[in-house]
Amino acid sequence: MKNNVDHFATIIWDYMLMHHVLQPMDAIFALGSNDLRVADRAAELYLGGYSQYVICAGGNGKASDFSKPEAEIFAEVLIRHGVPKNKILMEPKSTNTGENVQFVKKLVEEKGLGFKSFLLVQKPYMERRTFATFRKQWPEVDCLVASPQISYEDYAAEPVFKERFINVMVGDLQRIKEYPKLGFQIEQDVPVKVWQAWEALNALGYTKYFLK
Repeated sequence: MKNNVDHFATIIWDYMLMHHVLQPMDAIFALGSNDLRVADRAAELYLGGYSQYVICAGGNGKASDFSKPEAEIFAEVLIRHGVPKNKILMEPKSTNTGENVQFVKKLVEEKGLGFKSFLLVQKPYMERRTFATFRKQWPEVDCLVASPQISYEDYAAEPVFKERFINVMVGDLQRIKEYPKLGFQIEQDVPVKVWQAWEALNALGYTKYFLK
Protein backbone atom coordinates (compact mmCIF):
# COMPACT_ATOMS: atom_id res chain seq x y z
CA MET A 1 0.00 0.00 0.00
CA LYS A 2 2.82 2.41 0.93
CA ASN A 3 4.53 1.88 -2.42
CA ASN A 4 1.24 2.47 -4.23
CA VAL A 5 0.81 5.78 -2.41
CA ASP A 6 4.32 6.90 -3.35
CA HIS A 7 3.80 5.84 -6.97
CA PHE A 8 0.60 7.80 -7.41
CA ALA A 9 1.76 10.79 -5.35
CA THR A 10 4.96 11.07 -7.41
CA ILE A 11 2.92 11.28 -10.63
CA ILE A 12 0.96 14.23 -9.25
CA TRP A 13 4.09 15.82 -7.73
CA ASP A 14 5.85 15.74 -11.12
CA TYR A 15 2.80 17.29 -12.81
CA MET A 16 2.68 20.11 -10.28
CA LEU A 17 6.24 21.23 -11.05
CA MET A 18 6.31 23.86 -13.82
CA HIS A 19 10.06 23.68 -14.59
CA HIS A 20 10.24 27.37 -15.49
CA VAL A 21 13.59 28.75 -16.62
CA LEU A 22 14.13 31.56 -14.14
CA GLN A 23 15.17 35.09 -15.00
CA PRO A 24 15.36 38.39 -13.10
CA MET A 25 11.99 39.94 -12.22
CA ASP A 26 10.81 43.16 -10.57
CA ALA A 27 10.03 41.36 -7.33
CA ILE A 28 10.28 37.96 -5.70
CA PHE A 29 6.89 37.00 -4.25
CA ALA A 30 7.14 34.42 -1.46
CA LEU A 31 3.78 32.86 -0.63
CA GLY A 32 3.48 32.06 3.04
CA SER A 33 3.04 28.58 4.49
CA ASN A 34 4.34 26.34 7.26
CA ASP A 35 7.31 25.36 5.09
CA LEU A 36 10.20 27.69 5.84
CA ARG A 37 12.17 26.20 2.96
CA VAL A 38 10.07 28.48 0.75
CA ALA A 39 11.55 31.49 2.56
CA ASP A 40 15.03 29.94 2.27
CA ARG A 41 14.52 29.62 -1.50
CA ALA A 42 13.27 33.21 -1.78
CA ALA A 43 16.41 34.41 0.03
CA GLU A 44 18.59 32.29 -2.23
CA LEU A 45 17.00 33.86 -5.31
CA TYR A 46 17.35 37.38 -3.92
CA LEU A 47 21.01 36.83 -3.07
CA GLY A 48 21.46 35.30 -6.53
CA GLY A 49 20.45 38.60 -8.12
CA TYR A 50 16.98 37.67 -9.39
CA SER A 51 15.37 40.79 -7.92
CA GLN A 52 15.96 43.79 -5.67
CA TYR A 53 12.80 43.21 -3.63
CA VAL A 54 11.08 40.34 -1.83
CA ILE A 55 7.39 40.40 -0.96
CA CYS A 56 6.28 38.06 1.83
CA ALA A 57 2.56 37.30 1.82
CA GLY A 58 0.46 35.39 4.32
CA GLY A 59 -1.42 35.76 7.56
CA ASN A 60 -2.54 32.75 9.55
CA GLY A 61 -4.20 30.28 7.19
CA LYS A 62 -6.42 27.40 8.25
CA ALA A 63 -3.47 25.09 8.82
CA SER A 64 -0.86 27.58 10.04
CA ASP A 65 1.60 26.31 12.64
CA PHE A 66 2.61 29.83 13.69
CA SER A 67 1.32 32.25 16.31
CA LYS A 68 1.99 35.29 14.13
CA PRO A 69 1.56 35.99 10.40
CA GLU A 70 3.49 33.79 7.99
CA ALA A 71 4.71 36.94 6.22
CA GLU A 72 6.49 38.03 9.42
CA ILE A 73 8.03 34.59 9.93
CA PHE A 74 9.26 34.54 6.32
CA ALA A 75 10.70 38.05 6.66
CA GLU A 76 12.68 36.94 9.72
CA VAL A 77 14.11 34.02 7.73
CA LEU A 78 15.08 36.34 4.86
CA ILE A 79 16.86 38.73 7.23
CA ARG A 80 18.81 35.86 8.81
CA HIS A 81 20.00 34.93 5.33
CA GLY A 82 21.22 38.48 4.74
CA VAL A 83 18.37 40.08 2.81
CA PRO A 84 18.23 43.78 3.81
CA LYS A 85 15.13 44.66 5.83
CA ASN A 86 14.41 47.66 3.59
CA LYS A 87 14.16 45.34 0.59
CA ILE A 88 11.36 43.26 2.15
CA LEU A 89 7.65 44.07 1.83
CA MET A 90 5.03 42.29 3.91
CA GLU A 91 1.38 41.47 3.34
CA PRO A 92 0.29 39.83 6.64
CA LYS A 93 -3.47 39.30 6.25
CA SER A 94 -4.14 36.88 3.37
CA THR A 95 -5.31 33.36 4.25
CA ASN A 96 -5.21 31.55 0.89
CA THR A 97 -3.50 31.68 -2.51
CA GLY A 98 -6.15 33.89 -4.11
CA GLU A 99 -5.90 36.42 -1.29
CA ASN A 100 -2.09 36.29 -1.46
CA VAL A 101 -2.33 37.59 -5.02
CA GLN A 102 -5.20 40.04 -4.48
CA PHE A 103 -3.77 41.64 -1.34
CA VAL A 104 -0.24 41.93 -2.76
CA LYS A 105 -1.67 43.53 -5.91
CA LYS A 106 -3.38 46.12 -3.71
CA LEU A 107 -0.19 46.65 -1.69
CA VAL A 108 1.90 47.23 -4.82
CA GLU A 109 -0.66 49.64 -6.24
CA GLU A 110 -0.99 51.59 -2.98
CA LYS A 111 2.78 52.01 -2.72
CA GLY A 112 3.04 53.00 -6.40
CA LEU A 113 5.83 50.51 -6.99
CA GLY A 114 4.95 49.74 -10.60
CA PHE A 115 6.12 46.12 -10.49
CA LYS A 116 5.33 44.38 -13.78
CA SER A 117 6.94 40.98 -13.24
CA PHE A 118 7.14 38.56 -10.34
CA LEU A 119 9.11 35.48 -9.45
CA LEU A 120 6.62 33.46 -7.40
CA VAL A 121 8.13 31.17 -4.75
CA GLN A 122 5.95 28.38 -3.38
CA LYS A 123 6.10 24.79 -2.15
CA PRO A 124 7.00 22.37 -4.99
CA TYR A 125 3.63 20.64 -5.13
CA MET A 126 1.83 24.02 -5.27
CA GLU A 127 3.75 25.53 -8.18
CA ARG A 128 1.07 24.83 -10.79
CA ARG A 129 -1.88 26.00 -8.68
CA THR A 130 -0.01 29.18 -7.73
CA PHE A 131 0.84 29.95 -11.35
CA ALA A 132 -2.74 29.33 -12.49
CA THR A 133 -4.15 31.54 -9.74
CA PHE A 134 -1.73 34.37 -10.46
CA ARG A 135 -2.38 34.31 -14.21
CA LYS A 136 -6.13 34.58 -13.58
CA GLN A 137 -6.08 37.14 -10.79
CA TRP A 138 -3.32 39.43 -12.13
CA PRO A 139 -3.08 38.76 -15.89
CA GLU A 140 -1.56 42.12 -16.83
CA VAL A 141 1.84 41.30 -15.30
CA ASP A 142 4.38 38.57 -16.03
CA CYS A 143 5.28 35.75 -13.67
CA LEU A 144 7.46 32.70 -13.30
CA VAL A 145 7.24 30.18 -10.48
CA ALA A 146 9.97 28.51 -8.42
CA SER A 147 10.18 26.36 -5.32
CA PRO A 148 12.73 24.73 -2.98
CA GLN A 149 14.97 22.35 -4.91
CA ILE A 150 13.95 19.10 -3.24
CA SER A 151 12.83 15.68 -4.45
CA TYR A 152 9.55 13.98 -3.63
CA GLU A 153 11.47 11.34 -1.66
CA ASP A 154 13.17 13.91 0.57
CA TYR A 155 10.02 15.97 0.97
CA ALA A 156 8.07 12.86 2.00
CA ALA A 157 10.70 11.61 4.45
CA GLU A 158 8.72 12.56 7.57
CA PRO A 159 5.61 10.31 7.88
CA VAL A 160 3.28 12.81 9.61
CA PHE A 161 4.24 15.63 7.26
CA LYS A 162 3.94 13.29 4.27
CA GLU A 163 0.35 12.38 5.12
CA ARG A 164 -0.54 16.04 5.35
CA PHE A 165 1.07 17.26 2.15
CA ILE A 166 -0.28 14.39 0.01
CA ASN A 167 -3.76 15.26 1.24
CA VAL A 168 -3.15 18.90 0.31
CA MET A 169 -1.69 17.97 -3.07
CA VAL A 170 -4.70 15.78 -3.91
CA GLY A 171 -7.01 18.63 -2.90
CA ASP A 172 -5.03 21.07 -5.04
CA LEU A 173 -5.34 18.88 -8.12
CA GLN A 174 -9.10 18.84 -7.62
CA ARG A 175 -8.98 22.64 -7.49
CA ILE A 176 -6.95 22.78 -10.70
CA LYS A 177 -9.87 20.93 -12.31
CA GLU A 178 -12.71 22.85 -10.66
CA TYR A 179 -11.51 26.38 -9.92
CA PRO A 180 -11.41 27.59 -13.56
CA LYS A 181 -15.19 27.09 -13.67
CA LEU A 182 -15.49 29.44 -10.70
CA GLY A 183 -13.16 32.07 -12.15
CA PHE A 184 -10.35 31.48 -9.64
CA GLN A 185 -7.69 30.01 -11.97
CA ILE A 186 -6.82 29.69 -15.64
CA GLU A 187 -7.68 26.42 -17.40
CA GLN A 188 -4.93 23.78 -17.48
CA ASP A 189 -4.78 20.39 -19.10
CA VAL A 190 -4.68 17.47 -16.67
CA PRO A 191 -3.26 14.37 -18.39
CA VAL A 192 -5.23 11.13 -18.03
CA LYS A 193 -2.39 9.47 -16.13
CA VAL A 194 -2.34 12.29 -13.58
CA TRP A 195 -6.10 12.17 -13.01
CA GLN A 196 -5.97 8.40 -12.65
CA ALA A 197 -3.36 8.88 -9.91
CA TRP A 198 -5.74 11.35 -8.25
CA GLU A 199 -8.56 8.80 -8.39
CA ALA A 200 -6.29 6.14 -6.90
CA LEU A 201 -5.28 8.36 -3.95
CA ASN A 202 -8.92 9.33 -3.52
CA ALA A 203 -9.79 5.65 -3.19
CA LEU A 204 -6.96 5.23 -0.67
CA GLY A 205 -8.54 7.88 1.56
CA TYR A 206 -6.57 11.04 0.75
CA THR A 207 -9.64 13.28 0.83
CA LYS A 208 -9.02 15.63 3.78
CA TYR A 209 -8.76 18.79 1.67
CA PHE A 210 -11.44 18.04 -0.90
CA LEU A 211 -13.82 20.80 -1.95
CA LYS A 212 -17.06 20.68 0.01
